[in-house]
Amino acid sequence: MGLDLKKDVILKCNEIAKRYGYESLHFEIGDISLYKPSFDVDLIITLHACDTATDAAMYHAIKLKSKYLLSVPCCQHEINKQLKLSSNGILTEYGIIKERFSALLTDSIRADLLKYFGYDVDVLEFVDFDASPKNLLIRAEYKGNRNEDALKRVQEVLKAYQLEQALYNMLFNEK
Repeated sequence: MGLDLKKDVILKCNEIAKRYGYESLHFEIGDISLYKPSFDVDLIITLHACDTATDAAMYHAIKLKSKYLLSVPCCQHEINKQLKLSSNGILTEYGIIKERFSALLTDSIRADLLKYFGYDVDVLEFVDFDASPKNLLIRAEYKGNRNEDALKRVQEVLKAYQLEQALYNMLFNEK
């Protein structure tokens, strides 16, 4: 099952699946944050899911105890909008540095939250930096061993920078 909000992407993916004989693979228009599967999920993949869409997919991976997660995050604007120039000085004075710092901080938080919830996590280069600056891959495998220190690190960073983060809020501020 593949989900995307864009009809043209869904049509193209369904055509490719059909062309290559993947009869059990199909794609639908849908929002991952609203999706409720009727089957066990072995793998969740995100490819340039913008801003907090990556967090929604990771939330589902954690809640569904998906065995694997492969995530190539995209434009992480959430933390970038929250960083204040005066409190972070050198890291926020220059737009491109602030943007990259925000992206790295966001993905570090995501990786540690996955660790806390029992995933073994690697963050590695997805494609060569020459091809795209958006080149991180967060690769996680569910093992079930929680890492309490990972949660403490996330909470310390959120407190130090006075930040809200979508995945953290989804996981710990559920209603």
